[in-house]
Amino acid sequence: MSRPFSPHSGIELDRRALIGAGAMLVTALAVEPAAASPDMAAAIRKFTGGAEPKTGKVTLDIAPLVENGNAVGVEVKVDHPMTPESFVSEIAIFTEKNPVPDVAVFHLSPQSGRAHVVTRMRLATTQNVAAVARLSDGSHWQETREVIVTIAACTED
Repeated sequence: MSRPFSPHSGIELDRRALIGAGAMLVTALAVEPAAASPDMAAAIRKFTGGAEPKTGKVTLDIAPLVENGNAVGVEVKVDHPMTPESFVSEIAIFTEKNPVPDVAVFHLSPQSGRAHVVTRMRLATTQNVAAVARLSDGSHWQETREVIVTIAACTED
């Protein structure tokens, strides 16, 4: 036999909690898409020596929505051979709204075997993240992803 609904039952509290959580999620997703920042663009230009990176070859694997920006997993792969004649020499990761836009640079050689790096980083807020690869022939390749961060990290007081 079912019990009658009571506004003081645990069901009402669960519904309120669910509505509150839904409202927080909608607020987090309603953040405007991040625009490219001059600092990130300048950092990428410095890395590439002023050359405009091409799109392709680079795969940036990062979650599009992260709850906590304190430890965000990042994986970068470059679809390019790693032979003595032609290889990926560097992979760099950039962010547009962190206090310092250049997060990391990984130096590779043909002995690396493959152009694949995995790391964690902090994200200050919702922003674009870019991975740029430098090949031994001097060309640069890039992929950019927007990441929505609900709890910011690396903020300055």
